[in-house]
Amino acid sequence: MSDVNTPSGTRSGPGAWVTAMTHRDPRDSAHPLRADAALAAGAGLLGAAIAYADTALRPDTTGWALLTVATLALVARRRHPVATLAVVVACIAPYQLLDNAHMGPMPLAMTAMYTVAATGTVRRTATVGACVVGLAITGMSFNGVHHALDVLRTSGWLVAALVFGVALRNSRTYVAEQRAAAARESERRRAEERLRIARDLHDLLAHSITLIGVRTAVAAHVLTTTPDRIDRAALAAALDSIADTCREARAELRTTLTVLRADEHGPLPDLTGLPELARGANAELTLDTDGARIPPAVGAAAYRIVQESLTNAVRHAGPGTTARVRVQARGRALTVTVTDDGRGPAAEGPGFGGFGILGMRERARSVGGTLEAGPHPDSGFRVTAHLPLAPPPPHSHPPEATA
Repeated sequence: MSDVNTPSGTRSGPGAWVTAMTHRDPRDSAHPLRADAALAAGAGLLGAAIAYADTALRPDTTGWALLTVATLALVARRRHPVATLAVVVACIAPYQLLDNAHMGPMPLAMTAMYTVAATGTVRRTATVGACVVGLAITGMSFNGVHHALDVLRTSGWLVAALVFGVALRNSRTYVAEQRAAAARESERRRAEERLRIARDLHDLLAHSITLIGVRTAVAAHVLTTTPDRIDRAALAAALDSIADTCREARAELRTTLTVLRADEHGPLPDLTGLPELARGANAELTLDTDGARIPPAVGAAAYRIVQESLTNAVRHAGPGTTARVRVQARGRALTVTVTDDGRGPAAEGPGFGGFGILGMRERARSVGGTLEAGPHPDSGFRVTAHLPLAPPPPHSHPPEATA
């Protein structure tokens, strides 16, 4: 079983495996000892092959022993990168001074240098790299000026290993930051989704419970005002309407939860439901979209704002209140205005101002709009929302619909 975890939905194969391996911290592995032993064996075999191919400077017994010790030291590279590099350098220095094949230990030195660069800071990498390269140049210079080309080549490979390690470390840091940012964005979206669910449930239950309360008050009024002449038909109608409202609330709640579980792009209320909404609240509705294309999210926001406003008008404005709803498309914005001539919610505490207005403002803000709510200059209460929308298509101007 592979110890490389790839995100779901990404492609698998050698390319994905190599990408995952290069972007994983060397210290993070399910089997670090086994992986380091395999890497050390590979680097040692490659170094031995390079040294053996140099027939002029093929290592003697001491040289092979030093290469073996340096190879074994790489097994601890992940846990102790700097100490491993120190042991490798301590083995390579006498190896070079004995004038063995100069490129033989290069795979071992590059592996140790890369590990230091990939696991440490840039300052530590630069310090260690300068010391190692300086020692390599000094040690190889004792073998004569005619090895100047070997000195330059060796120094170049060592510096390349350091640069590669630093670049890969920076890449890993960037990937880790991107993953952290993605996690934060995911958490933010979940928080927004929870807020949206809370608004939906609040809008649904507040409206239905308010209607149930009003109709229950009507039934109680019928029972208390004329107990000797009870209008059984009116009482039965009031109780039936309460039962119908409960059934509708339960069905709508079930539908809302189903949509929220299935897909955030499920069916949403829109402006076509405003006439029925206004009729149920005995409100006057003027709907004039002037042929504008109303995005579904804007239509749903307008519907919920009207619904919440009418619910609060019934709850707070008092008996005999007249509510007026005007929805108009003006330029590139949909303007929603709900007014009533009641006493308003100012004396009702946080019930209205706490979640009602807050929920409507969040609705408007979710589509890039604004909302103002407060007492009307003359009397009553007014809610005004401006919701941006796309400009109306040309040659599309249906007549005004007034309910």
